[in-house]
Amino acid sequence: MLKTNSIEKQTPTAYPIYPLIEERWSPRVFSNKAISEQQVKTLLEAGRWAPSSSNQQPWRIIWGIKGTETYDRIFNCLHKFNKGWAGNAQVLWACAFKKDMQNGTKENFHALHDLGLFMGNVCMQATSMGIAVHQMAGIDFKAAQKEFNFPDNYHVATAAAFGYYGGNPHELDDELKKQELEKERSRNPQSEFAFNGNFQ
Repeated sequence: MLKTNSIEKQTPTAYPIYPLIEERWSPRVFSNKAISEQQVKTLLEAGRWAPSSSNQQPWRIIWGIKGTETYDRIFNCLHKFNKGWAGNAQVLWACAFKKDMQNGTKENFHALHDLGLFMGNVCMQATSMGIAVHQMAGIDFKAAQKEFNFPDNYHVATAAAFGYYGGNPHELDDELKKQELEKERSRNPQSEFAFNGNFQ
């Protein structure tokens, strides 16, 4: 585990879980350490081996390393709120999925789920490398679709910011800094989402 984290986060799990899952979290500040193209392709390779419905692999990723034109093009598609912090990330992705099956005759209702599985693999691989991932719904999907020439049967669903743990939270505005410095992560208890029987 290569993680060097200047902010300690506690994950109060009800049951023991795999350490990479317990240690992963989504900062809004990152260290200045660069991420190489080889490291980006390692992350993509981890995602590549995610399961998908009928092995359709509907995910499509546009990636850019800080200092490149592609990075700036992705950044320009982000919503204003995310532009306020994401510029300190070393890598940006725009994450899309193909909405129909390979032959184009019917909708792929599982494509968004499969993109999520792809990014789950990416997040675990990144955490093992000491790299943090912050995923964002705040991307102008219409602007991104046009900017990157996606056909109509693709949807740009999310963006993701990557950087090594260890950024300075005092670079953020007061509200985001408060969130960043919170010691304990939180999740809904299992009783609110998992039912051994009927939905409750």
